[in-house]
Amino acid sequence: MKIATWNVNSVKARIEAIRLWISEAAPDVLCLQEIKCANEAFPRSVFEDLGYNCAIHGQKTYNGVAILSKRPLEDVAAGLPGCDDDDHARYLEAAVTCGTGVIRMASVYAPNGNPVGSNKFDYKLRWLERLTARAKQILKQEEAAAFMGDFNVIPSSEDCHDPAAWVNDALFQPESRAALRRIEHEGYTDAFRTCNTQTHQFTFWDYQAGSWQKDHGIRIDHILLTPRATDCLKTCAIDKHIRGREKPSDHVPVWCELEL
Repeated sequence: MKIATWNVNSVKARIEAIRLWISEAAPDVLCLQEIKCANEAFPRSVFEDLGYNCAIHGQKTYNGVAILSKRPLEDVAAGLPGCDDDDHARYLEAAVTCGTGVIRMASVYAPNGNPVGSNKFDYKLRWLERLTARAKQILKQEEAAAFMGDFNVIPSSEDCHDPAAWVNDALFQPESRAALRRIEHEGYTDAFRTCNTQTHQFTFWDYQAGSWQKDHGIRIDHILLTPRATDCLKTCAIDKHIRGREKPSDHVPVWCELEL
C-alpha cells in the first residue's frame, strides 16, 4: 500500500500538476493540505475520474485538507478535537480497509506560527498539544495509523539548509521541535528518517530568493506512523523533482509503502 502527503498550495491552481503526479506515482491514499477552497468548490470529479474516493474539510481561500483513497473512506472525522471554537480547516481523519486490516489516516496542516511571541505562535503550540492528545488516543486503539502532512516544524539542524537562517522562525523554535518530539516519544515513527539517514533532504523551498535553484530548503512535511504501521514500513521517499516542474507548489510529495 502506497500512502502519500502533499501540501499543494491551492488544489485548483495545481490541479494539472496533481493529476500528472498521481498518474506517475499511483498512490493508494493521498493526503492533501492547503487546498484553499470550500468543500463545494473542491474538484471532486477530477479525482473520482482517476479512481479516488474523496473526503474534504475545506475552507474558502485558506487552509483546507483532504484525503483521497482508492478504497472506501470510513469513519471520517473533520476537525481536531479539543477546541470547539477553532474554525480552521486543518485536520481530517478517516479509516481505510485494506486486505484484512484497517489503517487510519490523518491529513495534518499545522499552523505556521509566525511571528514568534505573537498570538499566532501561541495558537501553533496549543494546536500541536491537541494533535499530541489525539495521537495518544489513537495509540490506545492499537491500530495501524499514519499522521501525514505539513507539520510546519523543522525537526533538527539536519533538516534545513542553514540553521542560522531559521533561528528566529516559528518552524525552528525549541518549543515547536519539542512538540513534534513529544508525538514521537509517545510511540510514533518518522517514516522518512527511518528509511533515510542522509542529511539536507527537503520538502519545501520558498518561492523567493532563488531558494529552489540554490537548494535552500527545509523538511517540514512528515509521515508519522504508529508502531503497528511502522512494522509494515518498507520504504519512504521525497519526490523532490516535482518542485522543478511548471507552476509548482512550494512543497513536494512525501510517500511511503506499507506491507499491510
